Amino acid sequence: MASARPTVLIADDHPIYREGLTRAVAQRAELELVGEAQDGRTALERIRALRPTVALLDFKMPGLDGLQVLQAIRRDELPTAVVLLSAHTTPEAIYECIAGGAAAFLSKEADRDEICDAVAAAARGEVRLAADVQDHLVRELRLRTAARAPHLTAREREVLTMIADGLSAPDIAERLTLSTATVKSHLQSLYGKLEVGDRAAAVAVAMRQGLLE
Repeated sequence: MASARPTVLIADDHPIYREGLTRAVAQRAELELVGEAQDGRTALERIRALRPTVALLDFKMPGLDGLQVLQAIRRDELPTAVVLLSAHTTPEAIYECIAGGAAAFLSKEADRDEICDAVAAAARGEVRLAADVQDHLVRELRLRTAARAPHLTAREREVLTMIADGLSAPDIAERLTLSTATVKSHLQSLYGKLEVGDRAAAVAVAMRQGLLE
């Protein structure tokens, strides 16, 4: 017995664009169009009622935007994957949507085949990101990582590198021509900035945050 086709709901407040999407999805033999909506609130109501396999949503919609609908779907644990479309792709929007669980984020300038391919991939549990979207996401991740990383003084970085090499406080003091008490003061400052309680944790956190090579 053949398995049922993945079902798709489309939400976009621009009738002509939405009509183009519905035609494209309807022409794909492996997909079944089950509903449409022209705003986010209606989309969420129909998603709750129809439980489509995939919801294809405009990022900017009246009522609720695409991200808010995605968040409600995840909060309510609905079994619907979400593919988001945006006329104005920004790194911040892409990050928020992918971090929020979207299966794909595409520009509304993408051709219909690419959009339908992303919908079909989402129905299989896959994540699809166009090359330009991946570039935006990587840049945003790097910016956010840099913003989260604590600012260390040049001396603290020296001490951090040396404890990563296994040197003790007296060894570091001798190497840097400092008193052991001064080195311990730098260590306490490091622990505070990295929010850790010992040198092993400091090294582990520093490596995760890119503070050590």
